[in-house]
Amino acid sequence: MKIIKKLNQTRLRRKARTRAKIFGTQEKPRLSVFRSNLYTYAQLIDDLNGKTLASASTKEVKEKNKNKIQEAEALGELIAKKAIEKKIDAAIFNRGGYAYHGRVKAVAEGARKGGLKI
Repeated sequence: MKIIKKLNQTRLRRKARTRAKIFGTQEKPRLSVFRSNLYTYAQLIDDLNGKTLASASTKEVKEKNKNKIQEAEALGELIAKKAIEKKIDAAIFNRGGYAYHGRVKAVAEGARKGGLKI
């Protein structure tokens, strides 16, 4: 249990360090990614007003028989679709302290494939 707690604290320190440099606005919100053991979540956040503009998770993705990376890519396409419906065409990617690898990378690539400029 000790090592899990230490790894999570390390991730939270990395998250705070990267978060200090990233700021989203109404026109170009922050695309924040969170991974749990089962699901992946993505939000478009306007930091100027402190509002979440759009959110999605792999719970909403219809392709449940695929692996987590394929679901994460579909999640990126879904969040891009929601962003374009709200007339948002660009976002700042916030990886949330995770390495740009696996599911986090798949969300970013899916969002790019969906038409969002990251």
